[in-house]
Amino acid sequence: MRFSIESMGRITVFVLLAGGGTFATAQAEQPDMSFFVTSVGKGKGADLGGLEGADAHCLALAKAAGSKQVAWRAYLSTTAPGGAAGVNARDRIGKGPWKNARGEVVAKSVDDLHSPNVNVTKQAALTEKGEVVSGRGDPVNTHDILTGSDPSGLFSTAGGDTTCANWTSSTDGSAIVGHSDRIGLKDTWHMRSWNSSHGSRGCSPDGLKASGGAGLFYCFVAN
Repeated sequence: MRFSIESMGRITVFVLLAGGGTFATAQAEQPDMSFFVTSVGKGKGADLGGLEGADAHCLALAKAAGSKQVAWRAYLSTTAPGGAAGVNARDRIGKGPWKNARGEVVAKSVDDLHSPNVNVTKQAALTEKGEVVSGRGDPVNTHDILTGSDPSGLFSTAGGDTTCANWTSSTDGSAIVGHSDRIGLKDTWHMRSWNSSHGSRGCSPDGLKASGGAGLFYCFVAN
């Protein structure tokens, strides 16, 4: 069959439009990201502006990455003076399931998130940009992720400062961190914990850097 230049042009446009429609459909079918590790901290060590400032940082990074989700919450616990109960990280993040930037499920529920089956690993704990967080063995190690939490996602009762003054200190204090790559100096369950490996060596950028941190933290959609 012979085609005129005009008809060929129409066919080309049709194919392009059809291709564009197919691409748009494929894009729409991609699952929305509902979990990530912040690609950058706030620049003040563990001073995140409290929980409110940390949540706002999650939202800003997610929005810049193209996310339409708005209910972003930082996975951070706090403590209260005088032994009163603090805020538990696990109670801030909804019910799940949660997926990374590649659409991979990292946990089906809160209980799954805090079980041995959790899929928070170096390959799955991606930033909002879909990038791997550098870990132990890389030229720069930033696997220390701020949480202030015990292995169950609760505020710590260990005593002392475990949250860098509830995420407002960039100098004195300490914060519990987890290892996003689940690797540490020793092959113990603490070093393999994504949310409760050890305390930081301070709250300043240099203090966090000293043990392999950069002021990063986990963000979840509170679905």
